[in-house]
Amino acid sequence: MSDHTVLRVKGRVLVGPEEVRDELWVAGGRITYERPAGAREVRTVEGWALPGLVDAHCHVGLDHHGAVDAATSEKQAIGDRDAGTLLIRDAGSPADTRWTDEREDLPKIIRAGRHIARTRRYIRNFAHEIEPDDLVAYVAQEARRGDGWVKLVGDWIDREAGDLTACWPRGAVEAAIAEAHRLGARVTAHCFAEDSLRDLVEAGIDCVEHATGLTEDTIPLFAERGVAIVPTLVNIATFPKLAAGGASKFPRWSDHMNRLYERRYDTVGAAYEAGVRVFVGTDAGGSLPHGLVAAEVAELVKAGIPPLEALSATTWGARGWLGRPGLEEGAPADLVVYDEDPRADVRVLAAPRRIVLNGRLVA
Repeated sequence: MSDHTVLRVKGRVLVGPEEVRDELWVAGGRITYERPAGAREVRTVEGWALPGLVDAHCHVGLDHHGAVDAATSEKQAIGDRDAGTLLIRDAGSPADTRWTDEREDLPKIIRAGRHIARTRRYIRNFAHEIEPDDLVAYVAQEARRGDGWVKLVGDWIDREAGDLTACWPRGAVEAAIAEAHRLGARVTAHCFAEDSLRDLVEAGIDCVEHATGLTEDTIPLFAERGVAIVPTLVNIATFPKLAAGGASKFPRWSDHMNRLYERRYDTVGAAYEAGVRVFVGTDAGGSLPHGLVAAEVAELVKAGIPPLEALSATTWGARGWLGRPGLEEGAPADLVVYDEDPRADVRVLAAPRRIVLNGRLVA
């Protein structure tokens, strides 16, 4: 498709959960709902169009060993793109992926800087590993490096305790989150267990990743404070394997991980029913492959979230939460076209027909 070609998307354009139009046009990389004047070369794509999908917990530039090179990062980003993910919130990476911003054929990335963890309390080579007295300084550093987000590791296995425990004292997270907010950044945290959640939420955190430790005591607090969760259920599916691997050395931790896994759907469903905002994230890039966004949407439905709300969690709602446009007039033309209505069956998301990124057909 040349720079002079106008793209027409015809069929059903899902501008919002209830707003459906018959067609849109793409000219100069932007969306318009009026036929561009003087359009001569027109290419038509037919189907059901959605805003480019969002993976709100993804790691480009990272694998289970740590940072990866640019060629591997590119392959990861293309894997996400070809699955329909055109907007990524990169929830922590030691790699510098700023070069992808110059590539119009790769998904747009909102970065949270590098993970900030307690010393020897996270995966090796992933995070800045520090002590509480340094937390404010490192949060300020990553707030300036990121794109409006900072990522903490809220809990991890404590080898002396033999189980998951909170990583930070209450005063340290209060000061760190206040500093991030002063600098205009939102804060999220990796949390598997129960112990760290109340302190983080009452300290003003904006989001919690995984959130498997939510209980009937903390779910209302999340709803009251407007704290979102990104459950990453496709990642939580790995808990039994992890638990089995550590059962002999850390039996308490292993049992705990299995309990968190067993109640995962009930936890997410209860959070949604209480009014907690839930968004789609896959946790790709650590140990999981990229391109799992459709599987995660299906997992949210299995947890009891209505299909239209699960769809919004990776489209309209997710883009609004991250401050990025969808299919509005004049917005960048980032959209995915399907053969069938994804509102009727979210499994349709696994088979995109056409992908348009920055106004160009890329897949």
